[in-house]
Amino acid sequence: MRRFRSVVFLLLCLPALVFAQQLPIPPVLAAKSWLLIEAASGQELAAQAADQRLEPASLTKLMTAYLSFAALRQGTIKLDQAVPVSQKAWKTGGSRMFIQIGTEVRIEDLLKGMIVQSGNDACVALAEAIAGDEENFAQLMNREAQRLGMKASSFRNASGLPDPQHYTTARDLALLAGALIRDFPEEYAKYYSLKEFRYNKITQPNRNRLLWLDPTVDGLKTGHTEGAGYCLVSSAKRGARRLLAVVLGTASDNQRAQESLKLLNYGFQFYDAVQLYARNEPVSSLKVWKGKENAVKLGFAHDLVLAVPKGFGPRLRTELVSQQPLLAPITRGQVLGTLKVSMDGKPYGEYPVSALEAVEPAGIVGRAFDGIRLWLN
Repeated sequence: MRRFRSVVFLLLCLPALVFAQQLPIPPVLAAKSWLLIEAASGQELAAQAADQRLEPASLTKLMTAYLSFAALRQGTIKLDQAVPVSQKAWKTGGSRMFIQIGTEVRIEDLLKGMIVQSGNDACVALAEAIAGDEENFAQLMNREAQRLGMKASSFRNASGLPDPQHYTTARDLALLAGALIRDFPEEYAKYYSLKEFRYNKITQPNRNRLLWLDPTVDGLKTGHTEGAGYCLVSSAKRGARRLLAVVLGTASDNQRAQESLKLLNYGFQFYDAVQLYARNEPVSSLKVWKGKENAVKLGFAHDLVLAVPKGFGPRLRTELVSQQPLLAPITRGQVLGTLKVSMDGKPYGEYPVSALEAVEPAGIVGRAFDGIRLWLN
């Protein structure tokens, strides 16, 4: 009888065991923390200590760049605008683009000095141009981090110089890098793949070695301090797919590049990208009560692309779980349900589904009529 129970238990567990055995085994990296995500969906493909608070070093400059691009779009600063170099910017230690006190530097040169040369002096000059001083700019950084959903980050300066209250996580950095590429695609393409920049008669190479090692890599940023170790947030696009890798706390410049490349290659080699729905493609149409229209279409504001182990695409299944009853008014972009994705009966992901159109409330008679129908139901 005991043997029979053991056989039954093994048969019941076998599908789950087979599913687990078929999933790719992620690499183990020589780093404190790492994370690999599919950029289109934010889906996690590999991770280790991704929520551990660590010193970001110059990876901080991703947030400084994000706010700088936003300020350009809002008209707060302009690319050809020349800003004065303060004593604080000139004296800032660490990596520098070597701006000189008493001179003026174009915003675009400061952007290149920050992104390519990792100039801490450039960061301070940008912060002062945008917010008046670096302290006010740090407040903008923290406010933007909250808006982007970076729940475990705290910024105290624009450059990433060490401070006990200056920290982040691999997961937050992946969110930030993804937002930068998504929200500022033209700026990202223009600056982050530059291999060198010359300023003040000094040419400095981009510290991101992957720009030379892999032609599909087009950014993002390196970082290093004694406490942080050697860090790299990188992105590669092969075909229509883009992956983001965050590697924190390696032992050397070469190691951060090799470990990042190992992570990116793993994602491209063992996973396929499957597009479930295109941007603004209706997932379903749901009944609406008390509205001028009696139905609303649901979908996604961006293409819903999932990474699945190679050959596993046909095994995906979806189920839409919606709020009921739906009452007007409904605004475009309002989350109305969740698309649950499974593979071989196992949960694979959940994604919010939003209204693709607005539905205004009906008149008094229409609302009253639907109210009676709802009550009768």
